[in-house]
Amino acid sequence: MSPTTDERKRIRAAMDRIFSDAPDRSDGAWTIVALAVEAGVPRNALTQRHPDLRNEFYERVRARGQTPDHEKRLRRQIAKLKELRAADAVQIRQLNGDVEALVGALHLSQLENGRLRSQHAHPDIRVLR
Repeated sequence: MSPTTDERKRIRAAMDRIFSDAPDRSDGAWTIVALAVEAGVPRNALTQRHPDLRNEFYERVRARGQTPDHEKRLRRQIAKLKELRAADAVQIRQLNGDVEALVGALHLSQLENGRLRSQHAHPDIRVLR
């Protein structure tokens, strides 16, 4: 029996043990990591050598009405990123408003500076306001 065939048999047996709530080596979680531990194979055996078994495992998880843990984790991460993006959008709007106010203040100070320079250059001329 080739090592790959033996791995496949161990992975399928591990799936059966996990789904029958009788794990020997793992915590019985419905994750690829737990499946790899239960089968006694490295995780990359499922991700690289036997992706069909990995997909079969996920299909069996979904068939039981569950969402695979990796999908739950990704959904939580997406929700958090959406919150951060919304917070960033608020901050960008505030900063854009601040930029407009600062540009206006700069413009006024430049006008005042020009008036004061003109007044200083010609002290005998009074500028009426």
